[in-house]
Amino acid sequence: MKLAARMEQLPPYLFLELDRIIEQKRAQGRDVINLGIGDPDQPTPEHIIQALQLAATRPDNHRYPNYLGSPQYRRTIAQWYQQRFGVDLDDVEETVGLIGSKEGIAHLTWAMAGPGDVVIVPDPSYPVYFTQAVLAGAEVYPVPLTPANHFLPDLATIPRDVRQRAKMMWVNYPNNPTGAVADLDFFQRAVDFCRQEDILLCSDLAYAEIGYDGFRAPSALQVEGAKDVTIEFYSLSKPFNMTGWRVAAAVGNPLAVKALGTLKSNLDSGVFTAVQEAGITALTSNPQDFFAQQNRLYQERRDIVIEALAAMGLAVPPPLSTFYIWFPTPAHMSSSEASRLFVEKADVVLAPGSSYGAAGEGWLRISLTCPTDRLRTAMERMKAAYSQF
Repeated sequence: MKLAARMEQLPPYLFLELDRIIEQKRAQGRDVINLGIGDPDQPTPEHIIQALQLAATRPDNHRYPNYLGSPQYRRTIAQWYQQRFGVDLDDVEETVGLIGSKEGIAHLTWAMAGPGDVVIVPDPSYPVYFTQAVLAGAEVYPVPLTPANHFLPDLATIPRDVRQRAKMMWVNYPNNPTGAVADLDFFQRAVDFCRQEDILLCSDLAYAEIGYDGFRAPSALQVEGAKDVTIEFYSLSKPFNMTGWRVAAAVGNPLAVKALGTLKSNLDSGVFTAVQEAGITALTSNPQDFFAQQNRLYQERRDIVIEALAAMGLAVPPPLSTFYIWFPTPAHMSSSEASRLFVEKADVVLAPGSSYGAAGEGWLRISLTCPTDRLRTAMERMKAAYSQF
């Protein structure tokens, strides 16, 4: 039996590889601390769980859900965008519910790009931008994110022939894996670029509610006229510790939203209605105090890691958002080699930067989604191991 040729172009999925390493080490009786995956360790707020439990008792919620998201859920997303970002959305034409952002990213790519088209992807970045372009048969053009440019893409370096063939351009701020942030001036430049080149700007806003030292992430849709060329993905996974619930939304350009909805209706059956109702509760229960509590916890953990890295001789600027720390490997080591050595010598799993793209080579990513006492233990182990590198 032969698989489709496109499968040969896909690298092993990073997080499956990390899971395999962890299972192997734990089977050997090792006390492994996993700092490789960004999956919140704190519980979903109780009132959201209770909303799900109540909604799950209603027989009508166990029938097929609305393919595009219930009217109430989409209305709530539109209201949230107005409350949080001051952005007006038509809840019918400019919002669609998603089974998590990952699903929406995949389906949008299939709807917008195909053979002969180009998808502009930041490098390093969330691997799904790349893999879904490959599955759609499109060409990927990576734009390097470097410390010299504050991990922002230099749009002026994109060649003319790439611009002419590009159908989509991904941006992700606050950024995974680098932790970098962008201001509205950057989004203005991105919107102007995409308008001039007739490219769909795709903004992945997964980490919008994580912020330190007073930082609050903007939305690309706050730029005047952005909806002409922009679709944005907003997820409940990270803000509310709901990664396993799979509930999100795409908002913005009505043509892109409609195309995404049309493809989805042919491929899936929407989000379980009870989960949507819990999502409505999450967004309408004045969550700012909860966000502040979460951010205090992550900031404490951020500072623990930054201090430990400094003790290793690594001066890493503290990120203003996300729950990731992006730091360089020793000069003589690849990211995969350094990641392997931390597992072998410290029983600490880190994500190798090369898994996020060629420009991620020479970097490692630490996730802060680990209990604080375990994070401290991991840092002590890493310091001891680093001295042996």
